[in-house]
Amino acid sequence: MSFNDGDFVKVEYTARRASDNSLVFTTVEKVAKDENAYNSETKYGPQLVVIGKQSALRGVESAVKGMNVGESKKATLTPADAFGDRNEQLVNVMRISEFREKDINPYPGMQVNIDGSIATVKSVNSGRVVVDLNHPLAGETLLYDIKVTEKLESDSDKVKALADHYSLKPDSVAVTAGVARVGFGEKVEKNTEYLVNKAAFAEGVLKYLDRVQKVVFEEEYVRKAEKADKEAVEKA
Repeated sequence: MSFNDGDFVKVEYTARRASDNSLVFTTVEKVAKDENAYNSETKYGPQLVVIGKQSALRGVESAVKGMNVGESKKATLTPADAFGDRNEQLVNVMRISEFREKDINPYPGMQVNIDGSIATVKSVNSGRVVVDLNHPLAGETLLYDIKVTEKLESDSDKVKALADHYSLKPDSVAVTAGVARVGFGEKVEKNTEYLVNKAAFAEGVLKYLDRVQKVVFEEEYVRKAEKADKEAVEKA
């Protein structure tokens, strides 16, 4: 049977440009290696899609909604169902001095943050920099190979999947009476990236799980000297 809005499913997919069949992205490590596109910093494996919650491209979500666990499907995504049409008004010319003031040396293909939006540098010439605020795949028709690998049933599994989606590794997860309790032990590195991801994760839990009304974080911090003593005892 097909999926309903709010269902959590895991999918594998490979996306290609319809124009030349070139690889855009894949969640399948073997495909990446076979096509010399492997990136050691990329996280391969099934990705989370929450049906009806705009957690994926509209065309991908629409295709997945009519599938079953274990089913594979090919889907053609027009720009309207993928990254939209190109808007030439989003191509702007800036003075190179605006970049130099920020210690940025622009070059073609470089991605830069312009007032909170990611832009691609198209050219640098005579003190002028042409930047494109369109998504790099805007205007492209994409070909997707999609496979549904799993449907998540329990709220705790859904919370764990969201934690993984936001690059978090909690030591414990429990969901009872509308409260999701998520524990991070002292071995979890609590840096700036962790704090940003944790905030996005909490927002995602409350957005995607209707039965969860509150997210409670339980964190452990240990004084360095005590931590060293603890590790010494554990090794003894």
